[in-house]
Amino acid sequence: MVADEPGDSRAPSPLTHPGGDHFCSRALRPASPHRAMTRARHHAAHDRVPDLKTVVTTQPSMRAPHLSRWNSLAGLGLCIALAGCAAMPAGDRGSSDDPLEPVNRVVLDTNTALDNAFIKPMAEIYRKSVPPFVRDRIRSAIDNLAEPRIFVNDLLQGRVNAAGITLARFFINTTVGVAGMFDVATQKKLPKQSGDFGQTLYTWGIADGPYLVLLFFGPSNLRDAFGLGVDLFTTPPALVVTGHAGMVTGFAVGTVDGIDLRSRNIESLDEIIASALDYYSSLKSITRQRRQAELGEARGLEAEPQELIDPGTSAEEPPK
Repeated sequence: MVADEPGDSRAPSPLTHPGGDHFCSRALRPASPHRAMTRARHHAAHDRVPDLKTVVTTQPSMRAPHLSRWNSLAGLGLCIALAGCAAMPAGDRGSSDDPLEPVNRVVLDTNTALDNAFIKPMAEIYRKSVPPFVRDRIRSAIDNLAEPRIFVNDLLQGRVNAAGITLARFFINTTVGVAGMFDVATQKKLPKQSGDFGQTLYTWGIADGPYLVLLFFGPSNLRDAFGLGVDLFTTPPALVVTGHAGMVTGFAVGTVDGIDLRSRNIESLDEIIASALDYYSSLKSITRQRRQAELGEARGLEAEPQELIDPGTSAEEPPK
């Protein structure tokens, strides 16, 4: 993130007109009849013009009652985004690559508050109370549930080799790995592949769309947000258990998944927050770089170890 350049430190005198004329000299200067008539017409016309600043900066309330269904939450989020964009002043709108920045920052602040109040404490308790061996088995089992979704998306992206590796991983880990609790496939040099519907849409030529920060799910964009919705409804147990039991099971698996992932990133996220000049910009930059690497895999490019760059550091400054 590039810091704003400092402006002129010389503050204008309260008695000096921006054009350089002195208010006292203007007040003492005799006004001609023609000038007086012009000022009178100007003030008369000005009285008929509404105060546009008041109209533009008046923002509607963004609060809404809690809705129980996911589609209602999605509709609520869309309404909030549209209302925020329509009501925000022109000076507060985001840049061309992040037009929803004001709304995104509000959502990020909400996510951060929820994380500090609930998610991070739960992750810390989970890490302290559950042994590492058990946590690794939970992580492997949850990752194994995503293999069928990855397999289908690899096929849709035309990555036949990756699809074959994913299918072999799922078969080996589900059988020999005891329902996926042990990642035997990686030991057999079958690495985990990437594959989600957002990637698939990318290979089909769908553009990113505006940058978004989703409630609970964090940084994304319009295309990947739609892909996330498809992934949620096509990743087991969603396809195996249906109805009310499926909703409860999916919520439980998703909660454990989120808490486990958060417990594995406590220190790294704390470091980003502590070192970032602007947490929003740093998080956006890091997640975009990571996503570009995943999209490169969808194009058949080999993933190379990359150093994620914090936009708050200069090119000459060595990474910490």
